[in-house]
Amino acid sequence: MEGMIVIRCGSAPVPTVLGEHPRIALSEVPGKDEITRALSEVGTRRRMLVCGTDAALAAVVTRLMRTENLDVDVAYIAEEPTPATRVYGLPTGSAAAKLGVQGEARELPLIRDETGQVLVGEATVTGPDGGVLVGETYGDDTIVFSGEVDALTVRPSPDLPGVLATAERPRRIRRRRWVAARAVQLGTTAGIITRDGKQARRAVKRTSFYRHVEPWRLVSP
Repeated sequence: MEGMIVIRCGSAPVPTVLGEHPRIALSEVPGKDEITRALSEVGTRRRMLVCGTDAALAAVVTRLMRTENLDVDVAYIAEEPTPATRVYGLPTGSAAAKLGVQGEARELPLIRDETGQVLVGEATVTGPDGGVLVGETYGDDTIVFSGEVDALTVRPSPDLPGVLATAERPRRIRRRRWVAARAVQLGTTAGIITRDGKQARRAVKRTSFYRHVEPWRLVSP
């Protein structure tokens, strides 16, 4: 398929099947200026094959959202399984590269937070220093937890309404309950967020993850 460009983030391996396609090298987790420059080189190409981590993929899709380029197809080539590959049922390595070249893109719910950052795999929220998280979380009108939990986990879903959330409660052995919602909202005394493997520097008292008004286009099985 013509009109493709490979985005290599950091030292991520690029499968040989992608060797014939143009390539752009970016940082391991590229910044907005890097991605903007890459978009200017994409030109009429309408598929970006992202080789890297969940954090790299999230950075690229975040920039596509902010620059109103969500009509660009995105293929994700991860070296090993990640939360994002598990969410979307994606292969890894050479199999992911082949899917990226030959597969079809489909529209999926795009999940973001209130700061305008996209979530592609998983976000976790704990108390400071990994301690207990104190607060309350709702998925739409359904309570996820109230009081103290070890952690809050939020994931995108390929199915509507688009967001899944669960709480890990202290000393609870039984299977955790997942709540499906359009939006998940947390209020807490202090929470440390890790989005797609990248931990925030400062604690927050409120955060939300919700479905964007437009979908994104992911090449998937």
